[in-house]
Amino acid sequence: MPIHTYTNWNSRPSDGEDRVEPYRKYFFICEGANTETFYFRRLVDLRKDLGIHPLIDVRLWEKTDEDRNLSFPKNLAAFAAKQKELPENGFDPDRDKMVIVFDGDIFEEKVPGYSELISSIEEMDIAAVTNPGFELFLILHISGSYEKYIKDHEAEYLLVDNTGKYSHATAVFLELTGMNSKRNPAIGNLAENVLVAIAQERLINQDIHHIKGIVSSNIGRIIEGIINEKPDV
Repeated sequence: MPIHTYTNWNSRPSDGEDRVEPYRKYFFICEGANTETFYFRRLVDLRKDLGIHPLIDVRLWEKTDEDRNLSFPKNLAAFAAKQKELPENGFDPDRDKMVIVFDGDIFEEKVPGYSELISSIEEMDIAAVTNPGFELFLILHISGSYEKYIKDHEAEYLLVDNTGKYSHATAVFLELTGMNSKRNPAIGNLAENVLVAIAQERLINQDIHHIKGIVSSNIGRIIEGIINEKPDV
């Protein structure tokens, strides 16, 4: 089974919420196997605390087995499309939304096809992009981080180090939290500050159609939309 679904939908029958089917489910599937999983698992747990409507469910699709490290955005999108077709995964194409989360850093290199990829995803799904990577979005969860660590430092985030990686965001995140974002599950606790991240993300580029050479993220905007959605039922 290539997908494990993480959800807390109706997990606590004692809280008085009727066991009914959700009006809409948002499925997140992520490029990274660790960092994003730590984060979105905790976000799922916070669904009620964030005031997400009781009929809106948030779920994480975790890649398993040989698919665990599948990462190239085009392949990830194709994989997500296949998973939506499987009845056991519970995706209703008439109501549900797929959110495909990936880093924009690869497109800072000579990898073509970014515009085509975004267009193809947006035909049916939601593209969630951070440039250069997810650590940028995590940094935004820390109050004052934009002013101190991002504003006037944007170019540093898009510099490649001597190993060919965009490591500045990872280094800043380590400095701020003392945590290795690739290994420490405690980074999931940052999701408790997602409203801070949503507010600070508005100070950087959120237009994922134009990210080349620009520090960018639209994950906060997507989560904000889920929090604010009020089903007309």
